Amino acid sequence: MDNEKLKQFLIPILVLFITIIALIFLAPKVIQNFQDYRTLKTEVDNNTIKLSDKKKQLEDARRKAELEAQKEKNVKQESKAFYKPIESGLDNEAVIAGEFAEILQLIRANKIKVRSIKYDYNPQDDNFIKGSADKYKVARLNTEMIAHYTDYDNFLRELYKHEHFLDIQSIEIVPYRKDKRILLINFKIKLYSKS
Repeated sequence: MDNEKLKQFLIPILVLFITIIALIFLAPKVIQNFQDYRTLKTEVDNNTIKLSDKKKQLEDARRKAELEAQKEKNVKQESKAFYKPIESGLDNEAVIAGEFAEILQLIRANKIKVRSIKYDYNPQDDNFIKGSADKYKVARLNTEMIAHYTDYDNFLRELYKHEHFLDIQSIEIVPYRKDKRILLINFKIKLYSKS
């Protein structure tokens, strides 16, 4: 009877024995696969963080590039063109004369009196002359003017809106001793022209 009882348990014992042997052989592989999975998951998490950082950097770089492009576009829109005379081959005085006439017209329109004007054509300390004297003509004007505050204020506003490029170098204003509303002005400006 013992054999018969043993026969009943023989198949479950064999199955249990085969399962234990399979577990002994498969356990290291399962453990190794689990460790590999954890390593890969950590790598994926790290790479995901790096990717999101790179995306943020890329977005920041794009925003910065857009801002720079917008600034450049604004500068181009705000940039003023150089005065260009109709005729070519003129001397320095003739090239600047048209631009000077426009400035004089602004002075007259704002009731400003000019005491004196000193001209200096193509001054050697000017960067445009240093860089390309053959392309540009420059006239530095040192003017002494007399004006009321409001008239001079209007003149400066209109000069700022002037369509051609010019450089206001300095303005020295002193009130007249007898009437403080009247200003004595030393005004230095450079007029530029493309030849």
